[in-house]
Amino acid sequence: MMAVPMVGRAPALDELRRAWSRVHDRGEPITAVVTGAPGTGKSALVSALVRAVAPVRLLGGTARVHSPAPYDWLAAVLAGRDTSGLDVPQDALSWLKQDPDVPRERYTPDALLRIAVATVRQLVGGRPAVLVVDDLHALDPASLNLVAELAATDLPALLLVTSQPPEAAVSPQLTARTLQRLAGRPGAVRRHLGALRPAEVGEILEHVYGSGSATAELVASVWRRTDGNPYRLTELLAVEGAGGLEALRGGDADLTAREREVLGLLAEGMPNKQIARVLGISVRTVTVHVSNLLRKTGAASRTEAVLWALHRGPAAAARTPPG
Repeated sequence: MMAVPMVGRAPALDELRRAWSRVHDRGEPITAVVTGAPGTGKSALVSALVRAVAPVRLLGGTARVHSPAPYDWLAAVLAGRDTSGLDVPQDALSWLKQDPDVPRERYTPDALLRIAVATVRQLVGGRPAVLVVDDLHALDPASLNLVAELAATDLPALLLVTSQPPEAAVSPQLTARTLQRLAGRPGAVRRHLGALRPAEVGEILEHVYGSGSATAELVASVWRRTDGNPYRLTELLAVEGAGGLEALRGGDADLTAREREVLGLLAEGMPNKQIARVLGISVRTVTVHVSNLLRKTGAASRTEAVLWALHRGPAAAARTPPG
């Protein structure tokens, strides 16, 4: 299948490229905040920017999936790097790297934060860089404080942050305050990615299947099935769209392929955490799929959704074997 173009995201990509040009040409520190619900293309936008500005000094990190720990973002940045040349206390560096044999001596939170900022400064080395903070909403409080401090430095870097809304965060109030601080920086770029419009879904279908191939009725059906969510659209095209345009019309309740997989696993009695492991997705994403299932099937509970599937036969719920 053809790669899905950045439909509806081109203005955001252009703005980020202009921001990087200011960092690269003038050494300006710039913060860019990209927010949106799961699947709206935040990570895809970041990847597109990194490809567009390559080669570039890139420092990127995110949180642990299930158990956030102090300074997760920086620990991810440091993972696999040679840190022997960093001019920071090695015992503090062990804390920041989350080494298993961390010394018993502890630094005060303020001292460790100063060392964390100094560590990033040395990694950047005074050259233009892109600092990617993926899924800010999932980060621990120490990482949130570090990101806010980095935004206030004079580093010649584009600090590019992605986040779901604060209500989905590990620390909702602190995440909301951090996002406000980042978006309020002088010259900051602020982009919120919403759902694609029907016309944009139609543009993607024509890109994949050829100009004039998608009728207005089919576009409307695909838009309803995916709610204009780019991730769900990509998934639908990859799984069902391989059979041609007509296969995208769907059946009862307009469940996506992934939603049918989740429904099938619900029918096997699996909790959300187990479903996440089987499908290789996050627990939060499973929760979103279950919520969509209940809405689309009109069920009031997981049990009712399973009964709905059993009443309609095996086609309503599909299990894709892992691997």
